[in-house]
Amino acid sequence: MYREHTSGSTGKPLNLWWSRETVRSWYALFEARVRTWHGVSRRDNWAILGGQLVTPFRQSRPPFWVWNAASRQLYMSSYHLSPNYIPAYLEALRHYRVDYMLGYASSMSALAHAVLEKGLDAPSLHVAISNAEPFYEHQRKCIAQAFQCPVRDTYGMSEIACAAGECQAGTLHIWPEVGVIELLHNNVEELVPAGQTGRFICTGLLNADMPLVRYEVGDHGALAPQGAESSCACGRTLPVLQKVEGRLDDVILTRDGRRVGRLDPVFKSDFSIREAQIIQESLDRIRVRFVPTPKYTPQDGLAIGRRLQDRVGEMKIVLEPVEHIPRSANGKFRAVISNLATEQSESLG
Repeated sequence: MYREHTSGSTGKPLNLWWSRETVRSWYALFEARVRTWHGVSRRDNWAILGGQLVTPFRQSRPPFWVWNAASRQLYMSSYHLSPNYIPAYLEALRHYRVDYMLGYASSMSALAHAVLEKGLDAPSLHVAISNAEPFYEHQRKCIAQAFQCPVRDTYGMSEIACAAGECQAGTLHIWPEVGVIELLHNNVEELVPAGQTGRFICTGLLNADMPLVRYEVGDHGALAPQGAESSCACGRTLPVLQKVEGRLDDVILTRDGRRVGRLDPVFKSDFSIREAQIIQESLDRIRVRFVPTPKYTPQDGLAIGRRLQDRVGEMKIVLEPVEHIPRSANGKFRAVISNLATEQSESLG
C-alpha cells in the first residue's frame, strides 16, 4: 500500500492509502484522458512544475530540477522561479527535449510571463496542462503565447474522489470512473440544480481500499445541464463540469451576503503586473498584493481598484506592491485569500 498525505477539506491532515491497483488505474486514466486527448504519450519527454522539494530551498545555483529517466520526466522546482533563474529553466526544457509540460498554473504562468517580458527564447511545446490550482484565462493566454501551444486544464485532488479534464473544445469533462459529484447548497443539505453553484460532495469509486463516501472536498462549482455532454464539439459524451470556483476561502464575501468568485477578469487588461493576490481582511477591506513590472504606473493601480470595486462594491481597496508573493507549503499560489472567520462566513451564506 502507498500512503498519500493531504490537508483534507477541514485543514486537518488526512492520510490516504492506495493499493497498487488503485495507482495503476489512476495512471491508466491519466494516459487515456490527458495524454491521449492532447496527442502525447508516456514515450514523450515531459516536464512538471509542481510542489515537490526536489532541490534544497536555499540552493542558489541551478539545477533546480531532477530527471527521472524511467518516466521520461523532468521534475522542476516551483520554489526557485526567480527572474534570474528563468533562462536556466528554459535551457533545461531544451536540453531534455521536453514535448509537453504539466504543472501549477501560477508556476507555468510565471515562467511564461518572464519569456514574454524579457523576450527570451522559449521552446515550442505540444501542449501545456494545468493542474492542482484555480486556472485563469489571463494565465492561459500568457502560457499559450510564450510556448506556442494550446493550454488545457484539469480538475482533481489527491483524495482521488473526483476528477475532470479539458478537451480540445475547451469543455471540462468529468471522469465518472473516479467518483460521483453531488452539489449541495452552502448551509442546507439539498441538491443544487444543474447550472447553479454549490459545494462539491464527492464519493470516490477508484480507491476500493479506502473509499471516501460523500466527502466534502471544499470546492465550489456547477454541473452543466443535462444534454451539454452530447453537444460538445469534441464528440465525447462524458458529463460536464460547467465551472469550478475553488474553495470557500477562495471567494470574497460582501456585507450584503454575496459570494464573489472568479475575480481573474480584474487583471485581464494589459496591466503592467506579473501576478497579483487578493486578500479579504474584513467585510469592508481588501488588500491587493501585486508584483509590478518596470512599466507599472499609478494609473494601473487605480484601474485595478476600480475594476475590483465594480465586482465587490464599496469596499476599501488597499494596493500593496511587493517583490514576491509567497506560495503555500506545497508550492501552490492562491489568487484569493479570505481571512474572515468561518463562523462569519457561514452566517452570511
